Amino acid sequence: MGRVQLFEISLSHGRVVYSPGEPLAGTVRVRLGAPLPFRAIRVTCTGSCGVSNKANDTAWVVEEGYFNSSLSLADKATAPTSFEGPFGKIVHQVRATIHTPRFSKDHKCSLVFYILSPLNLNSIPDIEGSSLPTPAKPLPGPPPKQPNVASATKKFSYKLVKTGSVVLTASTDLRGYVVGQALQLHADIENQSGKDTSPVVASLLQKVSYKAKRWIHDVRTIAEVEGAGVKAWRRAQWHEQILVPALPQSALPGCSLIHIDYYLQVSLKAPEATVTLPVFIGNIAVNHAPLSPRPGLGLPPGAPPLVVPSAPPQEEAEAAAGGLQFLDPVFLSTKSHSQQQPLLATLSSVPGAPEPCPQDGSPASHPLHPPLCISTGATVPYFAEGSRGPMPTTSTLILPPEYSSWGYPYGESRARAWQGGDARSPMQTLLSSRRGPTVL
Repeated sequence: MGRVQLFEISLSHGRVVYSPGEPLAGTVRVRLGAPLPFRAIRVTCTGSCGVSNKANDTAWVVEEGYFNSSLSLADKATAPTSFEGPFGKIVHQVRATIHTPRFSKDHKCSLVFYILSPLNLNSIPDIEGSSLPTPAKPLPGPPPKQPNVASATKKFSYKLVKTGSVVLTASTDLRGYVVGQALQLHADIENQSGKDTSPVVASLLQKVSYKAKRWIHDVRTIAEVEGAGVKAWRRAQWHEQILVPALPQSALPGCSLIHIDYYLQVSLKAPEATVTLPVFIGNIAVNHAPLSPRPGLGLPPGAPPLVVPSAPPQEEAEAAAGGLQFLDPVFLSTKSHSQQQPLLATLSSVPGAPEPCPQDGSPASHPLHPPLCISTGATVPYFAEGSRGPMPTTSTLILPPEYSSWGYPYGESRARAWQGGDARSPMQTLLSSRRGPTVL
């Protein structure tokens, strides 16, 4: 063995998660097997972000630093939340160096810790809904709000000579959610044709963008739920919910190289129709009552009613002969849900995970400290310091659920990359690359 038998850093009370403004306290242990001449032992605190063009490659092509100073986060209030992804990471660590005399090798060690800068959803503009257009005669009080809503109309042909259309409208009760909160989904589908539609599918998507030489977009399906199709000449409504799992927060304020977005995508495969709703994942919940459409309505308040185009005479005769009432909505059943069992079991088994939320989608009545999730993929094992064996930390570090055992999406994940020459819009890129990274 060499002169330095032990050189390690440990933080007080085994902590691994800190907030901006908190001091770092810990111990540097050195054990020598023989006398070692040295000039100084220096301890610094560093934070940086690195991005690579290849997955799981630490040869960064672009880097940015946030701080490199003493053991205090008081002057680092703008440091971004820790994050780890396949194409880049935000790392904060404590480094110790034993500076030896000239021509001798310096001894170094480091310890990674995590910063959680809570994202308050109430600070995001229009998080409760966007303002509706001001009427000619404004009503007293604040302008009314509408929920997160989007609509799409798809015209198509069937049976060679017949035409029809489908109107797909989807909305959520809020625009922002915290871990453990239920996202309430409402979909309204009008099948203005004589052909049944395919099942309706809702997916919670995560899009992580890495700024290397080109933007790299990694899109993953976090959760998916499938409902039944809509019969010919019928209008149907679908009500479902998705429990928000442990996920990194949106945006990562303070970092210019990595950006995280979340979307709820509702789609039909036949005929092909898709609507996409942006949502935010944060640490502090929206403190106002959720905004949701009135029961039985698929459009926001104040929006004009849907105009039902007249069908060709032959199709009208078919609808009348079948005795169908087009304007009477039916409620679709759910065929499958990726979160029925695994997600609830995973959340309840993670130390420090929040309690399950009420069915109305509101956060738990006694919320814990804002959880930290730094990874987008499989669970990363973080343990307390020491040589007594791996022991889970007691901090509020929440790791993401392990999706690899699910049938979708990771069970059939196939990485696909497109490089250069793509003139599609960012939204088109999102919709066409749901299961793999995209290089633009």
